[in-house]
Amino acid sequence: MPAAPTARAVVLDTDIGTDVDDAMALALLLGLPGVDLLGVATVYGDTALRARLARRYGALAGIPLPVRAGEGAPLSGREVWWAGHEGSLHTGLDGEAYEDGSAVEWLVRTVAERPGEVDVLAIGPLTNIALALEADPGFAENVRTLWVMGGAFDDVERTEHNFRSDALAAHRVFSSGIRAVVTGLEVTRRVKVLEPHLRRLGAAGALGGALAADIDQWWKFWDEQWNVPHDPVAVLSMVRPELFTLSAPGTVLIETEGEDAGASVFRPGGSGRTRLVRDLDTAAVPEEIVRGIVAAGTGREQAAAEA
Repeated sequence: MPAAPTARAVVLDTDIGTDVDDAMALALLLGLPGVDLLGVATVYGDTALRARLARRYGALAGIPLPVRAGEGAPLSGREVWWAGHEGSLHTGLDGEAYEDGSAVEWLVRTVAERPGEVDVLAIGPLTNIALALEADPGFAENVRTLWVMGGAFDDVERTEHNFRSDALAAHRVFSSGIRAVVTGLEVTRRVKVLEPHLRRLGAAGALGGALAADIDQWWKFWDEQWNVPHDPVAVLSMVRPELFTLSAPGTVLIETEGEDAGASVFRPGGSGRTRLVRDLDTAAVPEEIVRGIVAAGTGREQAAAEA
C-alpha cells in the first residue's frame, strides 16, 4: 500500500520468531496509518529464518516487504537462547526469499541517504545497531531517533532479555550519544493481550489468523492464557506519543560483565540524549495495538470504515 505523503519513515530491527511480540509489532507497523516501513533487518540466532518469517508476515498483509538477515552472534559472546518453535506454524517458509546483502550495511545506507528523517525501531538485541555505529561514525546523527524495547529500570527485575542477550552491544549503543527513547519492562508489563483480544486478531484475515496461532503457541509454551506485548508498546510510543509519558533526557548505563550483564540504569540530566517511557494509558494502548493489527489483516481502509 502506498505510504501517505507525510508518512513517518521507519526501519525495524527485530528478532522475530521467538517471543510472539515481535510478530505483533511488525503486524502493527503494517497496519498503522502514517507509517512508511522501509524494510526490516533481523538479528540474533538464525537470522535467515527470522528474515523468512518477516517476509511471510509482509506477504500475509499483501505487502512485498524488503527484509535482510543481520548478525546472528552477539558481540558479547553470550549463547543464543532458542526456544525451538521459531516459524514452526508457517508452512513453506523455506520458499520465502529475502534481500541479498548485509543488513548492517543497509541500515547505514538507508539513514545516510535521508539524514535526520528515518526512525530506527530496535526490538531485539542491539547487535546490528552497535555494528552500524561501528561501520559509520555518522550513523548516530543520521538516525532521527532510535526507539528501543529493552531494559528494566526499577527494582523488580535486574535484567531484560534484549539487553542481557548482548550486553556489550547495548553498552556501545548507549555510549554512542544516539538520540533514543527506551521502553522497559516496568512499563510494558502493565499491558496484557487476553482472550478477547486474541479472538479479534484471529478474525482479521490471513495475517490475523496466522498471528493468533503464533500467540496461542506462545501461551502454551509458557502455560499461560495471556502475554505481554512488549514490542508493540514500543511501536506505539513512537507513533502515538500522546498515550505515553517520557522522562527528561538522561543516560542509560549497561553492566557488561558478570551475573548482572545487561542490567540497565537510567541517570537523568547531564548531556544524555536518551528518554525513558515512564507511563502509558493502560486502557488505550492495548486497544490501539489490536486495532492496528486488525487493520493490517483486513486492509487499512476497511478497518477505518468499520471503526
